[in-house]
Amino acid sequence: MYQDTNKKNSPPPIVFIIAIGLIGFGAYKFLPGLLNAKNLTTPTSTSTPTTIASGAIANRISLGNQILLTSYATPDKQAGVQAFAEGNYQAAAQYFQKSLQQNRNDPETLIYLNNARSSNGSSLKIAVSVPIGSNPNVAQEILRGVAQAQDEINTSGGINGAKLQVEIVNDDNSPEVVREVAKALTKEQNILAVIGHNASNASLEAAPIYQQEKLVMVTPTSFANNLSGFGSYIFRTVPNISLMAAPLAEYIVKTERQTNIAVCYDSQAPDNISFKDEFVASLTAAGGKLVPTVCDFSLPSFNPESAIADAVSKGAQGLMVAPHVDRIDRAISLARINRGKLPLYGSTTLYTFQTLKDGQKNVDGLVLPVPWHPDTNPGSRFPENARQRWGGIVNWRTATSFDATQAVIAGLRQSNTREGLQQALRNPSFSTAGSSEDVKFLPTGDRAGKPILVQVKQGGSTGYNFVPLR
Repeated sequence: MYQDTNKKNSPPPIVFIIAIGLIGFGAYKFLPGLLNAKNLTTPTSTSTPTTIASGAIANRISLGNQILLTSYATPDKQAGVQAFAEGNYQAAAQYFQKSLQQNRNDPETLIYLNNARSSNGSSLKIAVSVPIGSNPNVAQEILRGVAQAQDEINTSGGINGAKLQVEIVNDDNSPEVVREVAKALTKEQNILAVIGHNASNASLEAAPIYQQEKLVMVTPTSFANNLSGFGSYIFRTVPNISLMAAPLAEYIVKTERQTNIAVCYDSQAPDNISFKDEFVASLTAAGGKLVPTVCDFSLPSFNPESAIADAVSKGAQGLMVAPHVDRIDRAISLARINRGKLPLYGSTTLYTFQTLKDGQKNVDGLVLPVPWHPDTNPGSRFPENARQRWGGIVNWRTATSFDATQAVIAGLRQSNTREGLQQALRNPSFSTAGSSEDVKFLPTGDRAGKPILVQVKQGGSTGYNFVPLR
């Protein structure tokens, strides 16, 4: 009877076909979203990963649940991120501590250690965005400054009792990636500020998003003129580029007595475009002149041999070099071809370990301006603290990143909201101790400060070092 009844009331086959089709369409349409939803976590003040990004961007963001700096992937660090991802913060902290005993120069692990230790109590959270994939050395320089500031504030009791957590982001200095990163960070409501980005083209891509969504951005390394006065939520802990370029131009003309200078720059690097423009203006004002040459590091057709030959044939007495931070290798190739024919000068970008290690004798004598050097303020404790912590001398990117984090910490002491932090940093009377001088912001969001000229000379671990000009 039961079978007969079913047979009698069964719908025609076409109904099953349509139903199967609808089910298939629904799976196609909604299943990916449901699967991606497994990557989402709800922001809370004490939970682990509070990242709301998904997909490719989620793989670029870590509070301690994944390794981004793979060059420091010790077994203990691997065990630490696994424990962190599982919510076992005590075990994670122990593993991170062991990893640091093997590699004390690893800033990512120090940040993760502090994040693990603060995951079961009151905490305030910021992010730092660096180019781990495209320029890991520069990324580590920035992370060391942030890690040192985080560790110092957390070991001294925190910000009004709340520990500081730092979420690390790998943006590769890519405008496309940065755009998605900025959108993800603004949506993560417990992120109170962003330290970054590195290259100016990255910062200029992110700044409109942070400004619109009212999230403080403090870049420690972006010099482009376009960032000056960009918006009320945009700050930087480096001086305006005009203040960096002018002393170099004056040194060349008045001290070195060279007036005819050729320039090789990167047309895809906004900070070095700004540096070139300000340098040429200051060079002319000091009595020098620009030797017109075609030399652009960003062009696929860039040829160091023809660039040097052109500059020499047109009577250049010196060469100013301003590459993008991810194309320093091209500037070094130019220095190799130059072989000391023309004295070399450079933008702040060239202050890297890569320049010394790969350039060697070809960059000997190179002069460039920097916002900070460890030897210029003997009374500061920061250089020695950094040396003891990291096992070596740090550079200006570490110092300005430390200063950016110190500024955010000081602002959060006054208010732990996004708007309150912005108001604290914008206050004309705002000031906090930095790596050498106090951190103060001009109405433009630029840092009040002055540069130091340094020169490459023999010495140091690479055989060469950056030494202040006296």
